[in-house]
Amino acid sequence: MLVVRAIQEQDLEGMLDLASQVGSGMTTLKPDRKMLGQRLEIACASFAEQIAPTQRDYVFVMEDTSNGRLAGICAIKSAVGLEEPFYNYRIGTLVHSSRELGVFSQMETLYLSNDLTGTSELCSLFLHPDYRGGTNGKLLSKSRLLFIAQFPHLFNAKLIAEMRGFQHPDGTSPFYESLGRHFFKMDFNHVDDLTSLGKKSFIAELMPRYPLYVDYLPQEAQDVIGRVHVATAPARRLLEQEGMYYEGYVDIFDAGPVLQARVSELRALRESALAIIAPAAQEVAEAAANPVLVANTVLRDFRIIVTQAQPQSARIALCASERKLLACSAGDPVRTMTLNARKHP
Repeated sequence: MLVVRAIQEQDLEGMLDLASQVGSGMTTLKPDRKMLGQRLEIACASFAEQIAPTQRDYVFVMEDTSNGRLAGICAIKSAVGLEEPFYNYRIGTLVHSSRELGVFSQMETLYLSNDLTGTSELCSLFLHPDYRGGTNGKLLSKSRLLFIAQFPHLFNAKLIAEMRGFQHPDGTSPFYESLGRHFFKMDFNHVDDLTSLGKKSFIAELMPRYPLYVDYLPQEAQDVIGRVHVATAPARRLLEQEGMYYEGYVDIFDAGPVLQARVSELRALRESALAIIAPAAQEVAEAAANPVLVANTVLRDFRIIVTQAQPQSARIALCASERKLLACSAGDPVRTMTLNARKHP
């Protein structure tokens, strides 16, 4: 069975194994033992409330309890850009007009921006290829939203998610090759590595501060602005179903879209509810049309599963194996939400 849980000190090797599968373009999950070890230390301190809320990095892993293998990873950063710069391009519009010539034109531009500084961020989502099926991806991605619903006071009012931008099968980024390379004079992977290590001062030093006209870029680069990596498309759809949306901010290197939302407007905040684990539970639950996410309410040992059990009158009947996965007993509170968003006509 699969459970998404707060990361623990003994998870470093599994974390490193997952990072080695990711590939380029995800700066928050590089296969660097030292960097991952430091991140693990911060994550454990975050769940233990040993560091300030704005410094916290909540990392979750999906564990296959049948073999102890880590099948996936995801995270929430409480606030970005407060200790190191956080840059994006904001897509804007400049209007040029001449009454005398009867010419009126609107030109899209890219502005180097720090607008999203201080927001909370969903990041580091990766599911091992061996586990990409069924409800696994939804469980991993949406687990973070249920965590936010349980502990909203720990996060900023605005939430963002930087999506990996489009790349060719060989790993090259059309946007970076058309723009960033002219300023940074290095390969995309090198820039990506520097950013993952927190070395971002070169961005302000080398990137132009003036608006860049999108029409000056090659058509191939224009076409991928706001477009996601093929492996990231399912993750984008899931987040949009949960209330996140694209509003014209993109990554400065690969032009991947930045989704955002007000936390209070997320489905998890509007629809999730607390329930009490019923003292008696059927060992085998009947199949349900819409499975349910169930999470415990413990910050230090947060856990979440998918079940067929359905809450009724603020109570939910979980079988013994499900209670064990959640580290809960009868009478304990849990937070529940349907796995799939309701479809509106």
